[in-house]
Amino acid sequence: MYCAACGTPLAPGLSYCNRCGMSLKERSSDAKPVPVGSYLTAISIVGIVGLSLMLGGAIALKSAGDFHEELIGIFMFMTFMIVGVVELSLCRQLSRLNRNAEKREMAPSQLQAGAPNEIRGQQPRALAEPVPSVTENTTRTLQFSRD
Repeated sequence: MYCAACGTPLAPGLSYCNRCGMSLKERSSDAKPVPVGSYLTAISIVGIVGLSLMLGGAIALKSAGDFHEELIGIFMFMTFMIVGVVELSLCRQLSRLNRNAEKREMAPSQLQAGAPNEIRGQQPRALAEPVPSVTENTTRTLQFSRD
């Protein structure tokens, strides 16, 4: 497994990338499906309820309330504007969700396909011999001596 941000090979069980510090727990949130169905349901319900409120309210205001047609027209216009703003905000949120889901799907394939070897990361290989410490040699030569 490789880091999505910097391409560094990752050991299993890590929460953060050792090189860039990106949270790796976000990868588990990718498994959640985008709630497109719930947004489509909300858009439909708001539209139907809003139109029925607009028409039913206008009929009730005319027959039971004896309001003038100008006031009923203002009521219908204001109701239409409120429903329209809610519908537009729900559609905008749905398009953001779809756009983010597409970006998440395309990012790993683009990273693996066209990235140079430094970004993709090197293939695992055997560990090299450890480099001797600088202090290891200096402490041997600086031993206490009485003169």
